[in-house]
Amino acid sequence: MPKISFSSFPASGLFGIAKPSGPTSMSVINDVKLLIAQSRLFVDAEKLEKTKGQKPRRRGKHAREGVKIGQGGTLDPLADGVLVVGVGKGTKKLSEFLDCTKEYQTTCLLGCETDTYDSEGARVRVAPWHHVTREQVESTLAKFSGDIQQTPPIFSALKMDGMPLYEYARKGIPLPRPIEPRKVTVHSLELVEWKGGDHSYRWPEKAFSEEEKKAMEAALKGAEDNISIKDDPESTTAPNDTPTAFVLKMKVSGGTYVRSIVHDLAHALGSAGHVVTLTRSRQGRFALEPTEEGDRSCVSWEVFEKASVDPGGVDDEGWTEWEREVIDRLDVVEEKK
Repeated sequence: MPKISFSSFPASGLFGIAKPSGPTSMSVINDVKLLIAQSRLFVDAEKLEKTKGQKPRRRGKHAREGVKIGQGGTLDPLADGVLVVGVGKGTKKLSEFLDCTKEYQTTCLLGCETDTYDSEGARVRVAPWHHVTREQVESTLAKFSGDIQQTPPIFSALKMDGMPLYEYARKGIPLPRPIEPRKVTVHSLELVEWKGGDHSYRWPEKAFSEEEKKAMEAALKGAEDNISIKDDPESTTAPNDTPTAFVLKMKVSGGTYVRSIVHDLAHALGSAGHVVTLTRSRQGRFALEPTEEGDRSCVSWEVFEKASVDPGGVDDEGWTEWEREVIDRLDVVEEKK
């Protein structure tokens, strides 16, 4: 990779942020953009001088005319981990990270499936889980390894005949045809921790109403027969009976739905399940814990949070803490001559 030097500024490039669970990817990008728009690392000195003293704008025409910034693959609010950011000409390289190999670690909570396949959604159906053992999970993982066909969830933004799938499910409009499965590759899939009932995770309090269940059934019946969304009568639990949870680690191709793997795996185990934690530990060459030659580590989100409140002092070369953190991890994209 090109080594960054003072003659390189303002620079274009890529760097990774260790996004926390909670904020949206867009809010993270917007907050970082406010810092970047005021930094000589990415903005020409003359432009900085002209805007000196002006309050940076988060939106609007002038904001769009500033430094280009984008991300190479959204992480939902629940998820944490690697968020690849492109600045300037680096934004042209972001498409490379949509189809690259990614690594995730996720926690599955058995006994309940939700509309979003994770804990941010509402309970759709509950099912037994006491029968599921660690050995059963480990032996079933092989079915979800290698090249597999994966059907995206109906509560997703994928469109069918111009309408998002979730709109069919919410409005009870029959799907015009089955959701088309997609081929994805699961390079590795392993059980790394069996929590059993020793955890604090619980099913979402919010649950689908009977009307919402009927709407979802109506949507699915447009493409499948004998669809029935009902709680399993054997899934009733005693007070303080904690559902089983376990942690999976996987390396997958671009386009893989981690939540679908958890959802489908729980079904294969004769239960139901959803994601309660999701960490993207690697996206291409950016990783939370670099292990391979050429890997790039990520800048902690706390560094940007701190800088947005108080940029702090500068080092001997005139860089603030957040700028130095980015410089040390920046994958420079040079302009072709």
